[in-house]
Amino acid sequence: MILVPDTSVVIDGRVTDLIEKGEYRDAAIIIPEAVFAELEAQANQGREIGFSGLAELQKLCKLADENFITLKYVGERPKLEQVKLAGGGEIDSMIRAVAIEHHATFLTSDYVQAEVAKAKGLDVVFLKSETIDNFAPLLIDEFFDENTFAVYLKERVSPYARKGNIRESKLLTIRDAPCTEYELRAISQECLERAKRHPDGFVEVELPGVTVSQIGSMRITTTRPPFSDGIEVTIVRPTREVSFESYNFAAALKDRLKNNAGGMLIVGTPGSGKSTLEQNIATYLSGENYIVKTIESPRDLMVTDKITQYTSLDGSIAAAGEVITLLRPDYVVFDEMRRSEELAVFADLRLSGIKVIGGLHAKSALDALIRLASLVDLNLIPQIVATMVFVKGGDISEIYNVSTGFGVPKALEQIGDPQVRPVVRLTNIITTETVAEAFRYEGEVMVTPASGLPKAPPVKTIEQAKAEAKEIEVAKAEPVKPKAEPAPAPAPAEAERQAPPIHSMPTYEVTEDNPAWVVLEKEIQNEICRFTEGDIVVRMISDTKAAVYIDDTDVPAAIGKAGKNIAAVVSKVGIGIDVRPLSDLPGRETLTEIQAPATRSGPGFKIRSEKKQLSIICPEHSGKIVDLFSGKEYLFTATVDAHGEIHLARNSSIAVEMVRRYGAGEDLKLRPVD
Repeated sequence: MILVPDTSVVIDGRVTDLIEKGEYRDAAIIIPEAVFAELEAQANQGREIGFSGLAELQKLCKLADENFITLKYVGERPKLEQVKLAGGGEIDSMIRAVAIEHHATFLTSDYVQAEVAKAKGLDVVFLKSETIDNFAPLLIDEFFDENTFAVYLKERVSPYARKGNIRESKLLTIRDAPCTEYELRAISQECLERAKRHPDGFVEVELPGVTVSQIGSMRITTTRPPFSDGIEVTIVRPTREVSFESYNFAAALKDRLKNNAGGMLIVGTPGSGKSTLEQNIATYLSGENYIVKTIESPRDLMVTDKITQYTSLDGSIAAAGEVITLLRPDYVVFDEMRRSEELAVFADLRLSGIKVIGGLHAKSALDALIRLASLVDLNLIPQIVATMVFVKGGDISEIYNVSTGFGVPKALEQIGDPQVRPVVRLTNIITTETVAEAFRYEGEVMVTPASGLPKAPPVKTIEQAKAEAKEIEVAKAEPVKPKAEPAPAPAPAEAERQAPPIHSMPTYEVTEDNPAWVVLEKEIQNEICRFTEGDIVVRMISDTKAAVYIDDTDVPAAIGKAGKNIAAVVSKVGIGIDVRPLSDLPGRETLTEIQAPATRSGPGFKIRSEKKQLSIICPEHSGKIVDLFSGKEYLFTATVDAHGEIHLARNSSIAVEMVRRYGAGEDLKLRPVD
C-alpha cells in the first residue's frame, strides 16, 4: 500500500499513531518535498507546528529503520512563486500531484484538501477528529491533581504549581528534578497535536515564539526563543465551578443585571477571578432565556453549548464586533479587554444598543475609570458603562454605579475653584459613598478620588522667606543682648522716609525658587499685552495654571469673542489661564506714586505708575545716562530726559522687574555713567 500524507496529518501525528496501531504496517510512505519544505519554513519562523511536524517525520524515519514501513522523499521543493501562492493552495496542489503520480492513497485531515483530492479522482482517507475516549493521557496530566489549577514548566527549573482555589492558593514545587529542553518540546508538541485532533480543542494563537492552544478546559501557552529566554509551558485550568449564589452581593448584582445592565465592567487584577465571574454571569443570563454571545481571545470561558464563543475575525476584534452586531444578541460577554481596540469595540457595541459585559485588568475601579476617560469622551462614559464590579480574591469586593451630573469636584474645591461643571461619579451602591470623580479641567480630563487631593505645604511669600532668612543670619552673627528700651518715635520727616512704600506689589508665591514660573509669567504677559493697553500682572497658581490680572475695561478684549483670544494664548503657552479684573488683585493700592528711600550712594528717586508707562523721576540726573543697580547687581542703563524722568513701557519686562524689586524692598541705586 502506498500512502502520501499531507502537511495536516503530519503535524497532528496521526500517521505514526495509525502505524503503531498496525493499520498501515508495511506500507510505503511517500513524503513530498513540499511537505518537508513547509514544515522547515514553519520551524524557522519559530512556530510550534513546524517543530511538531519535523518530530513526526523523525518518528517515521525511526519506524522505517525498524522495518515497520518504507519511507522516501520525492518531488521538488517549491519555488519562491509557489511559496507566495501557498495561501491559495499552490503547495497543496504539489502534494496532490505526488499522490497522482504514484497512484497512492492520499491521507489528510483538512476538509478542503480532501474534497479537492476527491475531485481529482484520488483515493482519499479523511481523518476526522477522534472521540475523547480514544485519547491516551497527556504528559502534563502527571503534574495535576484535583487541587491544582495552574502548572508552570520551564527548562532548567523545577516544575511548580498553584494549588487550592482562586480565593486561597499556594505556589508549590511539585518535583525536584528540573525540566529539560527535550521534555518540554515533547510536551508542547503533544499538546499541539492533541489540540488539533480533540473535538473540543483548537489552536488559538500561533506566532513566532508563542503558541496558545485549548484542550477542553485547559489552556496551554508555550513560549520559546527568541520571544522568551528558554522554552516555557504554562497550563491553566479551572479547579471547580463557583456557584453564582456564593458570591458576595450576588443579589445586588442580579438586580443590576435585570434593571440596569446596559454596560458592565468586571474589574480586577490578573488571576483575581474575573473570567470565572463572567462565565457565571453568562450562564445565568442564558438560563434566563437571553441570547448570549462571547468575544474571547483566547477562548477559555467554560460556558454551555447554548452560548456561542467568538474570537478575532481575520486577526481583528473590530471585525468580529461588526459580525456580532448582525447576530442581534441580548448580551455580549467580552472577556479580557487588553488593548484600546477592544475597549473601542466594547463602546461601539454598547452604543449600538447591545447589552455588554466586559472584563478589564485594573488594580482598582478608579484605574478602570482612568482608562475609560482616556479612550472615550467624558460625557459618554455613563452611556457605555453603568456598573463597575471590582473582583478581588475570587469574590466580588465592590459594586459601583457610574453616573454623571453637575457640581464642583472635591479636588477643585481645595484650590478655590467654585465653577460648576459636568462630573462623572463612581458611587458604591452598597455604602452610597462616592469614591471617584472625573471632570474636565483646563482642557484636560482629570480623574481624582472623591476625597480630593492631598493638601500641599503652604508656600511662603518673598517677604516671609527673606524675613526668616534675615532672622537666622542675625541670630548666628550677633550675641544675645539684653532687651533694649523702645526707640523714641522718629520726627515726621524721618518717619516719612522710613515708612514702607506707599504702593507695593501684592504677596504671591515665591517664584525665585521656580525659574520656570518666572519664564512662564513673562511669556504670558507678552502674549496678553497684544490684546490690552493697561496694566498686566501675571501670577502662577500651579504648574498648570496662571492667574492674569488686567484692567477691568480690558477683560473682554483679552478673552475675545467666544474665548478665541485667550484660547489661542492657552494653546501657545500650554497651561490654563484664569483672566481676572485688576481690581481683584490682592493687596493692590489706589495710590500710584512710590517714594524710594535715599541710599548711601546718592539721593532718592520716585516711581510713578501710569496706564501705559512707568516713570522713574530723578531731576538731579536730567540729561544724563545712568545705570540702575539693585545692590551690586546691574539691572539696566537708561537716559534721563530734560524733565528729569526715565520712561519705560508699563508692560515691558524691565518695568515689571523694576516694580517687583522695588516692592520687595531691594536696595535700588541710580549711578551716572562717566
